[in-house]
Amino acid sequence: MKQERSFLAISGFAMVFVCLFLVLGGILGLIFLKNPIFVLLFLLFVICIPGFTVVNPNQSSVLVLFGAYKGTILSNGFFWVNPLFTKKKISLRARNLDSEPLKVNDKIGNPVMIGVVLVWRVKDTYKAAFDVNDYEHFVSIQSEAAIRHMAGAYPYDNFEDEQAEITLRSGGDEVSELLEQELTERLAIAGIEVMEARINYLAYASEIAGAMLRRQQATAVVAARYKIVEGAVSMVEMALEELVDKDIVDLDEEKKATMVSNLMVVLCSDKDETPVLNTGSLYQ
Repeated sequence: MKQERSFLAISGFAMVFVCLFLVLGGILGLIFLKNPIFVLLFLLFVICIPGFTVVNPNQSSVLVLFGAYKGTILSNGFFWVNPLFTKKKISLRARNLDSEPLKVNDKIGNPVMIGVVLVWRVKDTYKAAFDVNDYEHFVSIQSEAAIRHMAGAYPYDNFEDEQAEITLRSGGDEVSELLEQELTERLAIAGIEVMEARINYLAYASEIAGAMLRRQQATAVVAARYKIVEGAVSMVEMALEELVDKDIVDLDEEKKATMVSNLMVVLCSDKDETPVLNTGSLYQ
């Protein structure tokens, strides 16, 4: 398999003086010597002109002669090459691919919307120019395929798959690293270097977003209630211990049960309590 190789081109400034020599030599020869052979100098000048090329910083020029790859100019500057060379400019700058959110199914089968930001650049100009038809389109298509494959390998969260150690929502750096590895393998054929890949959009699809939101809210309510009950039990236990230790009031088991019931209602209620004052005895 062929790979990129650097091409050492002739300085364009040196060839400018050569072209000036050809032009001046042709003019002076025709004027003073009146010899038609000096017309060949003008023809050589015209032939040399297409050989000039400018390569900007972080840009390259792939050179091909009659279908044969001759090399790539990787240095920036003003150069002159064989006028018969076909020159193809390829940028070496880092580029962003901000993909539109795609609807995919996660590992459990839930439809989710996911989008990524990919930072990439051309590393091997030969592969980018000749191993794929259009390397920019290739990056777009393969990025979409990698997103679909990765999303199908992990659940959105661990509500339904409690054994999942890595999820799309909480995976963070692990998911991004796996996505970069997937893209690196897919884009290597085009000579593309993956610099960074991150998920920038993640949500349930619209058809199940409402149901999943209610499920998350229910889970949050249950977790909050658990903490409230746990705290209420501790407070009731502490109150009973304080009453017994300080010998404030003598409570039998029935009175303790009533007190515990009232305190649990007061502490666990999600609304403000309305106290009822008893002006009689404890049994009225």
